[in-house]
Amino acid sequence: MNLSDSNSNLGRFFEDYAVGDIIAHATPRTLTEADASLYISIYPTRFALQSSAEFARNCGLKDRPLDDLIVFHTVFGKTVPDISINAVANLGYAEGKFSNMVFSGETLSVTSEIIGLKQNSNGKTGIVYVKTKGQNSSGETILEYKRWVMVKKRVVGVEDTPSNLPHLKTSLNGSELNIPEQLDFTKYDTIAAGSKKSFNDYQVGELIDHIDGNTICEADHLFATRLWQNNSKVHFDINAREDRKRLIYGGHIISLVRALSFNGLENAQLIVGINGGTHANPVFAEDTIYCWSEVLDKRDLNVRNIAALRLKSVGAKEKNHNMKEKSDDGKYLPTTVLDFDYWVLIPKEL
Repeated sequence: MNLSDSNSNLGRFFEDYAVGDIIAHATPRTLTEADASLYISIYPTRFALQSSAEFARNCGLKDRPLDDLIVFHTVFGKTVPDISINAVANLGYAEGKFSNMVFSGETLSVTSEIIGLKQNSNGKTGIVYVKTKGQNSSGETILEYKRWVMVKKRVVGVEDTPSNLPHLKTSLNGSELNIPEQLDFTKYDTIAAGSKKSFNDYQVGELIDHIDGNTICEADHLFATRLWQNNSKVHFDINAREDRKRLIYGGHIISLVRALSFNGLENAQLIVGINGGTHANPVFAEDTIYCWSEVLDKRDLNVRNIAALRLKSVGAKEKNHNMKEKSDDGKYLPTTVLDFDYWVLIPKEL
């Protein structure tokens, strides 16, 4: 059979994108309690709001919401066949905003807009900038974010086309953060949550060593990446990389770091914004991930005992007692794998 007659989809390469393209991603995904249980089976997460329906109702909600990162991974996974099936690496995130919580039984659909392009000087790859939006079946926006990804070129060579780079905010400000309408921390149960440490107990510049580490098994990340329907070749096919190693999905590291951060940030119950994220170095099976966090900013939201912390959580392949992600020359240390900047909601006082 002639390859030109094949119905197989090789995916998009760098040359196949144009700024302004709108892509409606297949297939919508209905999330259920099974997704919540599977998430807990993969990651050592213990945050009370997503673990306990009783705790969630005590905080004014109708039920326990699905973990914010389940939503993130689901939305991200929908984009992979159209954006990053031929990716070399996902490079970063910006302007991520969670607008509504998601509960069991809701269906998400996803669209993306190409907002920037830059070809690399090696002629083999280019950077694709994309804005992605996830919506529920009522048409409400659940999550939107921007990311940039290095994608292979179909034909090697540098074309005489100018770069088109988008403007990206360094951080969402406090006024942009969404506070779920029903969320109320005035009757917050510190015993169930596991800590009495509130917004008022954290200081800007404070460093928190989360102590615990987690060694990644090959089965863990393959199971997780399939769960999010992320079919990027570098995560599954050992022939997709020259070193014949399956690259760990970057979102897997984000979830692992978030879960490990419970030890010291027990009351950071919801992620409401993603300011930035860098996958500084690749991760492979048998690597052990440790993490620490820095408090970058604090905002009193003046509603129902709810406040916000801006955190930077760093994942590293080795225990980092100095809690530094970069060397003195400003370059990421070879052991740093994730630099994640985000906003969380936390009780103002307890």
